[in-house]
Amino acid sequence: MTAPTALRLLSPSGALPEPQRLARAVDRLRGLGFAVSVDGHALRRDQRFAGSDAQRLQALHRCARARAAVVMATRGGYGLSRLLHRIDYALLGQAIGQRGQCWVGHSDFTALQLALLARCGAVTWSGPMADYDFGGDTVDSITADSFADAVHGRQEAVGFACGDAPRGLDVQGVLWGGNLAMLCSVVGTPYLPQVDGVLFVEDVGEHPYAIERMFTQLLHAGIAQRQRAVVVGSFTGYRLGPHDAGYDLAAALDWLRAQLRRYRVPVLSGLPFGHQRTKLTLPHGAPCRLVRDGGEVFMIFDSH
Repeated sequence: MTAPTALRLLSPSGALPEPQRLARAVDRLRGLGFAVSVDGHALRRDQRFAGSDAQRLQALHRCARARAAVVMATRGGYGLSRLLHRIDYALLGQAIGQRGQCWVGHSDFTALQLALLARCGAVTWSGPMADYDFGGDTVDSITADSFADAVHGRQEAVGFACGDAPRGLDVQGVLWGGNLAMLCSVVGTPYLPQVDGVLFVEDVGEHPYAIERMFTQLLHAGIAQRQRAVVVGSFTGYRLGPHDAGYDLAAALDWLRAQLRRYRVPVLSGLPFGHQRTKLTLPHGAPCRLVRDGGEVFMIFDSH
């Protein structure tokens, strides 16, 4: 009989607002066949953070030294940006690259993923987190299945409905990105990967004009137009007002498409990823082929 895969939970960013949800997440993950352990600092609180900067940094390094095959963040929030210049990238890079440890998360976790890709070329997983995805009343089956398939090496491709993919779409490049605000926050720093690939993005609580402004930053920095494609996940948690007068997310994306058309960079929407219940687990930093087949787009991965 195969032993359960060891999975360790840590809180590298914000404090858990409802600690009781963590116990529920642990039970759910065990139900998926994982042997779950919780880092000793996961339930700490220091103002809005899950412990002091030093404690959260120690937790990152402690998880890299652990025997766990999978390391998952409990939640996002804010806090990893404060740690990027203090992380032992050689330690984390060795755990991921040589021992095959899978680090999983999204939202604020994007900052760590981008830094790991930039500093040591480490492939991580953009996917669910314990509190948000496994601690609620229910668990989305697609989210759970995609996560389990990904970390067990069974996920060779994912597909999603996409009505705006150009005919004959077939591009290749490193898959990277994540939370759009976190991506923009590392522009001009040593933690921005120099990647010309398939950029995927999502965000929460950002009005369409702010989303457009962040895309404008990527354009002015020469990042967006270097990509093979831009894939848009979910942008949730904002409210339009009378002043918008019809300006919505679709209008912001239409503007982005117009800017990138001259560079022949397609902008595709519909990716099930972001602050929503249905969420694919994607190999951040791994080669990816993007292909249209009818009304669907498929992301095809290598052995990651």
